[in-house]
Amino acid sequence: MTGWLGLLRRLPPETAHRLAVRGVRLAPALHLPRSERLRARLGPLDLPHPLGLAAGFDKNGEAVDGLLRLGFSFVEIGTVTPRPQRGNRPPRLFRLPEDEAIVNRMGFNNAGMERVAAGLARRRRRGVVGVNIGINRDSRDPAADYRRVYERLAPLADYVALNVSSPNTPGLRDLQTASRLRPILGALAEAQAGLGASRPLFVKIAPDLGQTELEALVETAVACGVTGLIVGNTTISRPEGLRSPLSREPGGLSGRPLFALSTELLRRTARLARGRLCLVGCGGIFDGRDAYAKIRAGASVLQLFTALVYRGPRVIRTILEELEALLAGDGFARLEEAVGADLG
Repeated sequence: MTGWLGLLRRLPPETAHRLAVRGVRLAPALHLPRSERLRARLGPLDLPHPLGLAAGFDKNGEAVDGLLRLGFSFVEIGTVTPRPQRGNRPPRLFRLPEDEAIVNRMGFNNAGMERVAAGLARRRRRGVVGVNIGINRDSRDPAADYRRVYERLAPLADYVALNVSSPNTPGLRDLQTASRLRPILGALAEAQAGLGASRPLFVKIAPDLGQTELEALVETAVACGVTGLIVGNTTISRPEGLRSPLSREPGGLSGRPLFALSTELLRRTARLARGRLCLVGCGGIFDGRDAYAKIRAGASVLQLFTALVYRGPRVIRTILEELEALLAGDGFARLEEAVGADLG
């Protein structure tokens, strides 16, 4: 590995991350060839292609325009909480280069909704930008806290993603149960009505959900008018075959080892949703074949993060070129024709 990416890899992971966010703000535009075959939709939002950036890279919305210049069709910032939060004690971010993976236990470290809102308000509205929202570690009323951050940030974003699936905030994943999720979604629906401006709402789910939990979550999301699901977050499991000794660090695992687990969850979710929800495929996408498998398993659009760390910005063009070739090879004139092709 050469150039700046190689230099960043020699630094401690969190230091490298901070420098990468700063550097991306100065990134030149990388023009991608336009392709009608790759046009996609994120709920009601039209996109030139399906590949976006997952939450976690730009937690405070500092580098949105630079990330869009790299070629992502949409960028999701966050997770943002009502109040600033330092997160868990370092070290809390670990590279697993032997596995092309990352383990993190960051704990929603971010500058808080007011600072993020100020930054979003200053930028010109161009490109599709979503905000991933969470709650502070000491929250006693999740529904009220999610509503606070939604009301502050939704008017400044193109969509909102509700994070109830990070493994690094104690008790957060319990909010995925239907009984806990329903009042949160109800509070956000009331907030949206009060704002008078509709924003697509997505729920980001854990790849470790059992079938019964998943069935209840899907039906709750449909009943509450959610636009779609992001499938999914990092995993607390450790798939067989991991080679790095750091794989045993506590936290959420992302990257290549997550691909099979997240794609199977996507397939199960798509079968349950039956076209009633827009599904975002996330987890382990490194090349065009990975992307194509997610599309055929039911994803309308895609997100990546860890591949950017290991492959650099060129991975965006590579994935899209390979994806277009695969679609053309199977006779699909438009990406949407391939969505869910493997579901039978």
